[in-house]
Amino acid sequence: MSKDKKHTVIGHLLELRQRLFWSAIVLVITTILSFVFTKQILHFLIAPAGHINLIFTEMTEMLGTYMIVALAGGIVLAMPFFVYQIIMFVSPALTRQEKKYIYFALPWIALMFAGGVAFGYYVLLPPAMKFLVSFGSDIATPQIKIGNYISLVTRLLLAIGVVFELPVVTTFLARLGIISPQTLARQRKWAIIGAFVLAAFITPTVDPINQSLVAVPLVVLYEMSIWLAKLVYRRRTEPVATSASTTS
Repeated sequence: MSKDKKHTVIGHLLELRQRLFWSAIVLVITTILSFVFTKQILHFLIAPAGHINLIFTEMTEMLGTYMIVALAGGIVLAMPFFVYQIIMFVSPALTRQEKKYIYFALPWIALMFAGGVAFGYYVLLPPAMKFLVSFGSDIATPQIKIGNYISLVTRLLLAIGVVFELPVVTTFLARLGIISPQTLARQRKWAIIGAFVLAAFITPTVDPINQSLVAVPLVVLYEMSIWLAKLVYRRRTEPVATSASTTS
């Protein structure tokens, strides 16, 4: 490795360390802010449980639950800053046009994440909680620990929110020409299988109905990704075709 390349690598590592440092500072601040409203957030997360009486059996369980909720809220609040740091870190390797695509995608990233969380909260959680609590209740009385419930709900909502970013990511990659709609269409059958496999990991139940509540929207999102990829990929190739016809 030449001296110039070595200095370049060291410079990138120093920049990465600085951005990680400031990201950690922002996460601490947003977690503290989220902790102030943790009680309200807890009531919001507990609402889909209905009339389930949540309990805690350990001295530190409620404190740990508060910290989990505060950290999850801090991650959500700090997400725009994290995305900004990632963009700033990779921006020297991007063209001006590619940067415009990223800035255009940012609002959609936030919107799709919020849509995924809303879908998980209002559509998936109520039937999932009902199934889990009612299953085997004729044999034993359910006593759900609040720590277990909150951990399950926060992981589920964050996972659904991330999965709903699929159309944004594929559209961005298609706009850059990294993937094509034809490739996405050819992989459709594997995507459908993958949607049901992923739904089995995301959903907390083995109930096929609840798993289908996740898998079917994933398939719809994939089909939406193909349509959007066709739209932006065609727009990307049109100038090339126009210039070629002008030259001829």
